[in-house]
Amino acid sequence: MKKTLIITIFITLGIFMVLSPVFIRLVSYLHPIVLVVVLLCIMGIVGFLVLLFKKEKIHIHYRICLTILTLYTVDLIVLLFFRPNDQSYNSMNLVPFSTITFFLSGKVNWLIAFYNLAANIGLFIPYGLFLSFKRFSQWKTLLIAFVMIACIEVLQFVLHRGSLDIDDLILNFLGVYLGCVLFPFVRKVVYIRD
Repeated sequence: MKKTLIITIFITLGIFMVLSPVFIRLVSYLHPIVLVVVLLCIMGIVGFLVLLFKKEKIHIHYRICLTILTLYTVDLIVLLFFRPNDQSYNSMNLVPFSTITFFLSGKVNWLIAFYNLAANIGLFIPYGLFLSFKRFSQWKTLLIAFVMIACIEVLQFVLHRGSLDIDDLILNFLGVYLGCVLFPFVRKVVYIRD
């Protein structure tokens, strides 16, 4: 297992270094903590793939998993609510798929478009995985996710820390759903002990 961890760290750092010019550009658009979130996401994906390739299984205690998810959530809250002050957040979009279509149109910098689409999905996958582990029914998991994401969107708008966008809710919700769908696959590699 120690060898797997070392391999994961080296591959993660290699990917992070190669793509660092792209990630550093995100800092001007978002809070610098985006680098930590990106690093954690890359490490999680690489670690999973290394374990899968080596046909190993990792056992994680529930409290460790909860601690990691809590730290991830704090990072995500900072990312969602503490953006650079020179950005204006007074917009509201209640028309489904209009923002998504705009980002796919090519009228926006590709990095911002990619971040807004991929990150809004990918950053919420861990919550679908965690809620699936808690053995909630899929409907209860999705209901909890919907309410929490809606609260985040409204809070961002009310506090002027982000825009209220139905497309963000759709993409975040899709991320949670993907986490639910991926859970049986992830469970083959990651075992969380109570």
